[in-house]
Amino acid sequence: MPFDPQRVRAICFDVDGTLSDTDDLWTANLERVIRPLRFALPGRDARSFARRLIMAFETPGTIIYGIPDRLQMDAPLARISNWLARHARTPRHTFWLVPGVRETLQRLQPHYPMAVVSARDERSTLAFLDQHDLRPFFSVVVTALSASHTKPYPDPIFYAAGRMGVAPDECLMIGDTTVDIRAGRSAGAQTIGVLCGFGEAPELTRCGADLLLNSTADLPQALGH
Repeated sequence: MPFDPQRVRAICFDVDGTLSDTDDLWTANLERVIRPLRFALPGRDARSFARRLIMAFETPGTIIYGIPDRLQMDAPLARISNWLARHARTPRHTFWLVPGVRETLQRLQPHYPMAVVSARDERSTLAFLDQHDLRPFFSVVVTALSASHTKPYPDPIFYAAGRMGVAPDECLMIGDTTVDIRAGRSAGAQTIGVLCGFGEAPELTRCGADLLLNSTADLPQALGH
Protein backbone atom coordinates (compact mmCIF):
# COMPACT_ATOMS: atom_id res chain seq x y z
CA MET A 1 0.00 0.00 0.00
CA PRO A 2 1.47 3.40 -0.93
CA PHE A 3 2.21 5.99 1.72
CA ASP A 4 -0.94 7.96 2.58
CA PRO A 5 -0.22 11.33 4.25
CA GLN A 6 -3.96 11.81 4.88
CA ARG A 7 -3.88 8.99 7.45
CA VAL A 8 -1.23 10.70 9.56
CA ARG A 9 -2.51 12.28 12.78
CA ALA A 10 0.71 12.16 14.82
CA ILE A 11 4.42 11.64 14.21
CA CYS A 12 6.97 9.56 16.14
CA PHE A 13 10.69 10.25 15.66
CA ASP A 14 13.66 8.05 16.39
CA VAL A 15 16.70 9.96 17.71
CA ASP A 16 20.01 8.50 16.50
CA GLY A 17 20.42 9.01 12.77
CA THR A 18 17.00 10.66 12.50
CA LEU A 19 17.14 13.77 14.69
CA SER A 20 20.71 13.40 15.96
CA ASP A 21 23.49 13.20 13.37
CA THR A 22 25.01 10.25 15.18
CA ASP A 23 26.70 8.45 12.29
CA ASP A 24 28.62 11.56 11.22
CA LEU A 25 29.63 12.22 14.82
CA TRP A 26 30.84 8.64 15.31
CA THR A 27 32.64 8.75 11.95
CA ALA A 28 34.42 11.97 12.93
CA ASN A 29 35.45 10.51 16.30
CA LEU A 30 36.73 7.28 14.75
CA GLU A 31 38.54 9.20 12.02
CA ARG A 32 40.52 11.08 14.67
CA VAL A 33 41.56 7.78 16.26
CA ILE A 34 42.73 6.08 13.05
CA ARG A 35 44.19 9.13 11.29
CA PRO A 36 47.78 8.32 12.42
CA LEU A 37 47.41 4.97 10.59
CA ARG A 38 46.08 6.42 7.34
CA PHE A 39 49.27 5.45 5.50
CA ALA A 40 48.02 1.83 5.71
CA LEU A 41 44.46 2.58 4.54
CA PRO A 42 43.07 2.40 1.00
CA GLY A 43 43.75 5.74 -0.66
CA ARG A 44 45.07 6.96 2.70
CA ASP A 45 41.51 8.14 3.33
CA ALA A 46 40.81 7.84 7.06
CA ARG A 47 37.33 9.39 6.83
CA SER A 48 36.01 7.01 4.16
CA PHE A 49 37.45 4.03 6.02
CA ALA A 50 35.90 5.19 9.30
CA ARG A 51 32.46 5.59 7.69
CA ARG A 52 32.64 2.13 6.07
CA LEU A 53 33.58 0.61 9.41
CA ILE A 54 30.70 2.33 11.23
CA MET A 55 28.22 1.22 8.56
CA ALA A 56 29.57 -2.36 8.64
CA PHE A 57 28.58 -2.68 12.29
CA GLU A 58 25.02 -1.37 11.74
CA THR A 59 23.38 -4.55 10.43
CA PRO A 60 24.69 -7.00 13.07
CA GLY A 61 23.96 -4.33 15.67
CA THR A 62 20.36 -4.19 14.50
CA ILE A 63 20.03 -7.97 14.67
CA ILE A 64 21.09 -8.15 18.32
CA TYR A 65 19.20 -5.01 19.29
CA GLY A 66 16.20 -6.85 20.70
CA ILE A 67 18.10 -9.59 22.56
CA PRO A 68 18.08 -7.89 26.01
CA ASP A 69 14.31 -7.45 25.72
CA ARG A 70 13.77 -11.10 24.82
CA LEU A 71 15.90 -12.15 27.80
CA GLN A 72 14.07 -9.64 30.03
CA MET A 73 17.40 -7.92 30.74
CA ASP A 74 16.61 -4.55 29.16
CA ALA A 75 15.50 -2.86 32.39
CA PRO A 76 18.54 -3.95 34.49
CA LEU A 77 20.94 -3.00 31.68
CA ALA A 78 19.31 0.40 31.27
CA ARG A 79 19.54 1.06 35.01
CA ILE A 80 23.23 0.12 34.98
CA SER A 81 23.80 2.42 32.01
CA ASN A 82 22.02 5.28 33.76
CA TRP A 83 24.06 4.75 36.93
CA LEU A 84 27.33 4.73 35.01
CA ALA A 85 26.32 7.85 33.10
CA ARG A 86 25.58 9.68 36.36
CA HIS A 87 28.79 8.65 38.14
CA ALA A 88 31.38 8.40 35.37
CA ARG A 89 33.73 11.36 35.27
CA THR A 90 33.55 11.95 31.55
CA PRO A 91 33.15 15.17 29.55
CA ARG A 92 29.65 16.36 28.79
CA HIS A 93 28.28 14.78 25.60
CA THR A 94 28.11 16.83 22.46
CA PHE A 95 25.33 15.90 20.05
CA TRP A 96 25.09 16.94 16.44
CA LEU A 97 21.75 17.78 14.84
CA VAL A 98 20.75 16.43 11.44
CA PRO A 99 20.74 19.50 9.14
CA GLY A 100 17.27 20.97 8.72
CA VAL A 101 15.67 19.15 11.66
CA ARG A 102 14.78 22.28 13.64
CA GLU A 103 13.08 23.83 10.62
CA THR A 104 11.25 20.55 9.97
CA LEU A 105 9.87 20.43 13.52
CA GLN A 106 8.84 24.08 13.33
CA ARG A 107 6.89 23.44 10.13
CA LEU A 108 5.18 20.30 11.41
CA GLN A 109 4.32 21.31 14.98
CA PRO A 110 1.19 23.33 14.03
CA HIS A 111 -0.24 20.29 12.22
CA TYR A 112 0.60 17.23 14.37
CA PRO A 113 1.37 16.18 17.93
CA MET A 114 4.89 14.73 17.87
CA ALA A 115 6.76 12.22 20.02
CA VAL A 116 10.32 11.06 20.46
CA VAL A 117 10.46 7.26 20.42
CA SER A 118 13.99 6.23 21.32
CA ALA A 119 15.72 3.15 22.68
CA ARG A 120 18.23 5.45 24.38
CA ASP A 121 18.18 5.94 28.15
CA GLU A 122 16.19 8.91 29.42
CA ARG A 123 19.21 10.91 30.55
CA SER A 124 21.03 10.98 27.22
CA THR A 125 17.80 11.46 25.26
CA LEU A 126 16.86 14.53 27.28
CA ALA A 127 20.45 15.79 27.12
CA PHE A 128 20.28 15.74 23.32
CA LEU A 129 16.89 17.47 23.25
CA ASP A 130 17.98 20.11 25.76
CA GLN A 131 21.28 20.82 24.02
CA HIS A 132 19.37 21.81 20.88
CA ASP A 133 16.28 23.18 22.69
CA LEU A 134 13.98 20.65 20.99
CA ARG A 135 11.93 19.47 23.96
CA PRO A 136 9.11 22.02 23.40
CA PHE A 137 8.33 20.43 20.04
CA PHE A 138 7.33 17.07 21.56
CA SER A 139 4.17 16.05 23.42
CA VAL A 140 5.85 12.96 24.86
CA VAL A 141 9.35 11.53 25.09
CA VAL A 142 9.52 7.73 25.09
CA THR A 143 12.85 6.16 26.11
CA ALA A 144 14.19 2.70 26.89
CA LEU A 145 12.13 2.06 30.02
CA SER A 146 8.95 4.01 29.23
CA ALA A 147 7.13 0.92 27.91
CA SER A 148 7.25 -2.79 28.72
CA HIS A 149 9.53 -3.45 25.74
CA THR A 150 11.59 -1.17 23.56
CA LYS A 151 11.95 -1.15 19.76
CA PRO A 152 11.70 -3.29 17.62
CA TYR A 153 8.61 -4.19 19.67
CA PRO A 154 5.58 -1.94 19.08
CA ASP A 155 5.09 -1.08 22.76
CA PRO A 156 6.82 2.34 22.64
CA ILE A 157 4.58 3.43 19.75
CA PHE A 158 1.47 2.21 21.55
CA TYR A 159 2.59 4.22 24.58
CA ALA A 160 3.31 7.37 22.53
CA ALA A 161 0.01 7.10 20.65
CA GLY A 162 -1.91 6.83 23.91
CA ARG A 163 -0.19 9.89 25.34
CA MET A 164 -0.90 11.87 22.14
CA GLY A 165 -4.54 10.79 22.04
CA VAL A 166 -4.44 9.04 18.67
CA ALA A 167 -4.74 5.46 17.45
CA PRO A 168 -1.44 3.67 16.69
CA ASP A 169 -2.43 3.26 13.02
CA GLU A 170 -2.79 7.05 12.80
CA CYS A 171 0.88 7.48 13.71
CA LEU A 172 3.83 7.86 11.38
CA MET A 173 7.12 6.35 12.59
CA ILE A 174 10.25 8.07 11.26
CA GLY A 175 13.56 6.23 11.63
CA ASP A 176 16.81 5.32 9.97
CA THR A 177 17.07 1.59 10.78
CA THR A 178 15.10 -1.60 10.32
CA VAL A 179 14.47 -1.55 14.10
CA ASP A 180 12.36 1.60 13.66
CA ILE A 181 10.50 0.25 10.63
CA ARG A 182 9.73 -3.07 12.32
CA ALA A 183 8.43 -1.31 15.43
CA GLY A 184 6.19 0.96 13.36
CA ARG A 185 4.79 -1.82 11.22
CA SER A 186 4.15 -4.02 14.27
CA ALA A 187 2.12 -1.17 15.77
CA GLY A 188 0.09 -0.74 12.58
CA ALA A 189 1.65 2.68 11.91
CA GLN A 190 2.91 3.96 8.60
CA THR A 191 6.69 4.19 8.40
CA ILE A 192 9.25 6.37 6.66
CA GLY A 193 12.90 5.40 6.44
CA VAL A 194 15.43 8.22 6.30
CA LEU A 195 18.84 7.78 4.71
CA CYS A 196 20.66 10.37 6.82
CA GLY A 197 21.53 7.77 9.47
CA PHE A 198 22.74 4.19 9.70
CA GLY A 199 20.25 2.37 7.48
CA GLU A 200 20.51 1.83 3.74
CA ALA A 201 17.75 1.91 1.16
CA PRO A 202 17.64 -1.83 0.25
CA GLU A 203 17.29 -3.06 3.82
CA LEU A 204 14.72 -0.41 4.75
CA THR A 205 12.70 -1.29 1.65
CA ARG A 206 12.88 -5.03 2.40
CA CYS A 207 11.68 -4.34 5.95
CA GLY A 208 8.56 -2.65 4.55
CA ALA A 209 9.12 1.11 4.86
CA ASP A 210 6.20 2.88 3.21
CA LEU A 211 8.46 5.65 1.92
CA LEU A 212 12.17 6.51 1.84
CA LEU A 213 13.55 10.04 2.19
CA ASN A 214 17.12 11.23 1.83
CA SER A 215 16.83 13.18 5.09
CA THR A 216 14.44 13.95 7.92
CA ALA A 217 14.48 17.49 6.53
CA ASP A 218 12.46 16.22 3.53
CA LEU A 219 9.51 15.21 5.72
CA PRO A 220 7.39 18.41 5.43
CA GLN A 221 7.32 18.11 1.66
CA ALA A 222 6.31 14.44 1.86
CA LEU A 223 3.42 15.42 4.14
CA GLY A 224 2.36 18.36 2.04
CA HIS A 225 3.55 21.05 4.47
